[in-house]
Amino acid sequence: MESPWFRMTLEMPEVPFRMRPLRPLTDEELERLSARQDVLHIEREPNGELEVRLVGGTIAGAVATDLMCELYAWSDDAGVGRVLPNVGYFLSDGSMRGPRVSWVTEATYAVHKEREGDGFLRGAPPFVIEVVSLQRTPQEWRERMEIWMENGVELGWLFDPSRKTVEVYRAGRAMEERHEPATMCGEGPIAGFVLELGKVWG
Repeated sequence: MESPWFRMTLEMPEVPFRMRPLRPLTDEELERLSARQDVLHIEREPNGELEVRLVGGTIAGAVATDLMCELYAWSDDAGVGRVLPNVGYFLSDGSMRGPRVSWVTEATYAVHKEREGDGFLRGAPPFVIEVVSLQRTPQEWRERMEIWMENGVELGWLFDPSRKTVEVYRAGRAMEERHEPATMCGEGPIAGFVLELGKVWG
């Protein structure tokens, strides 16, 4: 029997949209709701409001896949962590967000697998990658990165394929913008990772 707290109907507003359920969804209800969606990306704000958007476009998806594969190859070879695409995180401010690509240590992954199974992770990942698409304005993307940092992310990269830029976010430091870099060198949680960007900008 379908839960009464939320139903997707043909009359739903034009995507993207925000909505506030009659009562805040529990973490478990939010996980179940997200699992039912094939083309919608759902996140929760700290006040309980839900943000509903379509999944990303082709170019952003292709760039994210290239980045994820390079990060995976390094992480797997080094044996230091797990690369997770489009995975939800329950953050300290009460929100739930899902970055394009994230990286967690093997220890974090093992603890989560033992305690939570296939549910969303609790706490922010050390490293996130976001890729600019038309789903949000440039300012909204920057605000999103700041939210990641405020919730405990140590390092974040925001790629803009159209402008060929990468914005680097570090905990406690000002954002750094790089224009069409040939490589990106990892630091902090992903020290030793070297990302070649020829294919991404090609």
